Amino acid sequence: MKRKLLFISTISLLSCSAFSQTVNNVPIKEIHSEYIQIKGNPVLLSNRLNILIDFGQYAKSLSTKDQVILDSSGKRMQFNSMIDALNFMSANGYDFVQAYGVAINNNEIEHYYLLRKGRK
Repeated sequence: MKRKLLFISTISLLSCSAFSQTVNNVPIKEIHSEYIQIKGNPVLLSNRLNILIDFGQYAKSLSTKDQVILDSSGKRMQFNSMIDALNFMSANGYDFVQAYGVAINNNEIEHYYLLRKGRK
């Protein structure tokens, strides 16, 4: 009986964590930063975006791999647009504060959204 209870408890715990999306190994719903910034990077040969999240986390290198959203299987999540990402973050407890753009090469603009963790 104890083994069965332990097995059920373990499966329940694993299934709860399996559905969470993470950034830098932190589940999005457990980010403790009041403010975060999201940035959309185009996916090569696609209309979709990789969304980068900056919540002040330590970056181990100059790459952006510590800022990407990973799904429950560890794959990089992609979004249809910045609004798709904004709706995703809203569902995870963040409110829109401000959006701004930064001009880069070839008259392209990088879009950034500043979000704030919703107050309870």
